[in-house]
Amino acid sequence: MKATAEKLEKNTVVLDVEVDADRLTKAMDQAYRKLVKQVNIPGFRKGKAPRVIFENYVGKAALYNEAVEIVIPDAYMQAVKDTGVEPISQPEVELLQVEEGKPVRFKATVRVKPEVELGRYTGLQVTKPKVEVTEQDVESELKKLQERHAQLVHLEEGTVENGDIAVIDYTGRKDGEEFASGKGTDYSLEIGSKTFVPGFEEQLVGAAVGETRDITVTFPEDYPNDELKGREVVFTVTVKGIKRKKLAELDDEFAKDVSEFDTLEELKDNLRQKLQEAAAEQAKHQVNREAVRQAVDNAQVDIPEEMIDARVNEMVANMERRLMTQGLTLDNYLKYTGSTLEEMKNGFRDDAARGVKTTLVLEAIAKRENIQVGDEELEQEIARMAKQYQQDAEVLRKILEGQNQLDVVRDSLVQQKTIDFIVERAELVEDTNPPVEE
Repeated sequence: MKATAEKLEKNTVVLDVEVDADRLTKAMDQAYRKLVKQVNIPGFRKGKAPRVIFENYVGKAALYNEAVEIVIPDAYMQAVKDTGVEPISQPEVELLQVEEGKPVRFKATVRVKPEVELGRYTGLQVTKPKVEVTEQDVESELKKLQERHAQLVHLEEGTVENGDIAVIDYTGRKDGEEFASGKGTDYSLEIGSKTFVPGFEEQLVGAAVGETRDITVTFPEDYPNDELKGREVVFTVTVKGIKRKKLAELDDEFAKDVSEFDTLEELKDNLRQKLQEAAAEQAKHQVNREAVRQAVDNAQVDIPEEMIDARVNEMVANMERRLMTQGLTLDNYLKYTGSTLEEMKNGFRDDAARGVKTTLVLEAIAKRENIQVGDEELEQEIARMAKQYQQDAEVLRKILEGQNQLDVVRDSLVQQKTIDFIVERAELVEDTNPPVEE
């Protein structure tokens, strides 16, 4: 087989392919054996008519058509491999010659990955964030731990305070009429959580157990329900119960109860260490993002719309999977937010284009610098993944292999090695700006 590639404008390539005559001969035999079983020919049992009789009965064109369907797909894939092009779309095939005893010739026009004109990607100046953990940060984490292990005490009497959980019945009325989504019973609402419409929770502060109040709120202009956005609604709310958090004392006993440590100081030291590790990891990611951003901005590439469309569809599919874990369908989500699938796709488009360009630039850098991932590195990554998923490494490898995901894992490793390559050759500048007060 022979194959040549001619580059046209706008990331288009024409493959000129010639397949040996004997391959067509074999394909014609395959075509005959397949089609003869599908045709009833007078005087012969189905599938038993000699080829010459079959050809005279149905015409040789039927065999050629079927043979071409056998020859071209494999020949096209081999041509792609031989010429090294990277298609991003289905080919448009033009058949040039199909005649028994002669080579099959065809042209395949296909869109391919664009060429990347790399700019500067080494010696970049990147600001390295300060890794600083204050005692206030430690105390804040300790407070969260205290809140997480708080006991809920049911109050027999008293009034609602900020931070309480109020058990309520409520009925909403718009223009004096009840509406479907405005009713609930025995709902546990944490006051200050901003779960409900702005102003709702604040107006419950001071309400006593058993008390009924009318609460007037105005829904935001950007509220997803068109019938309620910007509208004033009156909720009749009855407080049926109050649950208040009882915080444990921050002492050694607390440390023993919530951790493996014997003293509060040991617990604080552990929290401080975890915060420092998290801050260091966050700083590393920030440096990586900034270095890659600069390398991508310095490169030039004409991104085909097909690649952006594919990335957008991938983002929609990821969104759909996330919604499923929350018990939602994409259709219901779109109805709830008052948007359409096309609007969602348009919203993803800029990020998709940026993501495609980033991938292409990192691939180009990896190719230029000959950054590769060996089999040993791949096996180490599979072992790491297996440990994370609590799976046997060999079982996971077979699963990945069966799903054709091994190359995906390898490509991901190459991309990370490329990012490391860029960062290692960057000039890291310490951040001298004071931390932003929150």
